Order: sequence, then structure tokens, then C-alpha cells
Amino acid sequence: MDVNKIKKELINQKKTKFKGNIYHYSQVNFSYNSNKIEGSRLTSDQTEAIFDTFSFISKNNELIKLDDLIESKNHFKLFDYMLDNVDNKLTKKMIIEMNKILKRNTSDEDNPRYNVGGFKIVPNIIGVVNEINTTDPKNVEEEIDILLNNYNSNESITLEDIIDFHYKFECIHPFGDGNGRVGRIIMFKECLKNNIMPFIILDSDKAYYMRGLKEYKEDKMFLIDTIKHEQDLYEKICKELLNFNINENK
Repeated sequence: MDVNKIKKELINQKKTKFKGNIYHYSQVNFSYNSNKIEGSRLTSDQTEAIFDTFSFISKNNELIKLDDLIESKNHFKLFDYMLDNVDNKLTKKMIIEMNKILKRNTSDEDNPRYNVGGFKIVPNIIGVVNEINTTDPKNVEEEIDILLNNYNSNESITLEDIIDFHYKFECIHPFGDGNGRVGRIIMFKECLKNNIMPFIILDSDKAYYMRGLKEYKEDKMFLIDTIKHEQDLYEKICKELLNFNINENK
């Protein structure tokens, strides 16, 4: 399918606040799945209600974390920021802004250990069992600069380049929190920019995604195959929703 049509429709539907099509689908499913992967307790129905009405009816005695609500809403803004900058070069300033948008007004913003608005100041790891060690805080800025310089020096970008960037970005883990969500929105942006089918990593495929990251150094194909599967799912939705032609001059 023509990725430029997907990009054009996402941008146009964002501008007109058009509901029930690919922008609406992408906003709800991206926010739900990317936050769910990181532990959000919101359901897909609750996420959609927040997107549509900024409210939802919870089940009796259901405990809802305020940060889950805020980060769901913030992810909608993050997706819009990504679309506003979709054809711009990926920069350190842009990546920091993405994290600021995601974490704005959360409890982490009030905790100096998370250093929202800047890179991490406290060491972190990925996972607990079979953890992945990440970059020491004092080396984060230098390694992000090297990663961006190497990536942006490519004459053309392939899906494999985007996945490789994602793996290296997650290994640096530059922020106190929000690394995975920022990393996944970057992949969506770079796919749209480079005429590559974008994708949303589903929470139901979290185990495959995490295994792909952990085994990437030894076997890149596990992560690549997982992401190609997610591409197929997103393309199927796009074909269903974007099977129309409109005369914009009418």
C-alpha cells in the first residue's frame, strides 16, 4: 500500500479531527498498547473513551492510577507532535521534547530523580530477569549524539536501519522513564518519513518484542520478524480504512 497516502490521511484527519478512521484508530491503539507494554492498567475501551470524551466510566471498585490517565492523554499529544514533525530530521532536541510531552504533569515530573526534560541522572536497566544493562548516565549525551549522527548520515533509510536505531536507543535508555514509548513513536515517525509501512507493537506481542530486543545482538531476525508481523497487521487496517478516493477540490 502507498505509505504516502497513509501519512497524508493521518495528517489531514488530525487537522480536521476526523473520527472513526486511521487517525482515530492509530491514536487509540498506539496509546493503549504502548502504555500497556509499560504497565498501564487502562483497557482499550477506556483509552478510546479518554480520546473521544476525556472521560470514562470505571468498573466498581476499580483502582485507576492518575499517571495512567495522564500518560494516555499525553500519548495522544505525543502522536500529534510526531505527525507535526514527521518529515523533519530526527534530533536530540526532538527526542527530549517527545519525552517531556509524554511525562508532563505526571508524578515523575515532580521527582528530581527522573529529571523530566533532560537525560537520566540515575542508572537504569531493561527488565529484571535477564536484564539488559544500559548506558551510564554520564555517557548518555555522547552516545545519543553518536547514534543520531550515524543514523542521519545514511543516504537512505531501510526498515532494518530503523530497527537497529531502536535497539541501540533502548540500550542507551536515555531517560528516567518513557524510553520504550519514545523509542516506538520514533520508529513510527521514521517509517512514515521514509515511505516504509509503519506499525504499532501490540501488548499481546510484548513477549516477542522483548525477546527480540534481548536477543538482537545474537540474532537480529527475531525482532525484525516480530516488527514485520506488526507491519502486516497495520497495513491490513489501512487497506480497510483507506479504500476510498475523494476529490479534495469539490
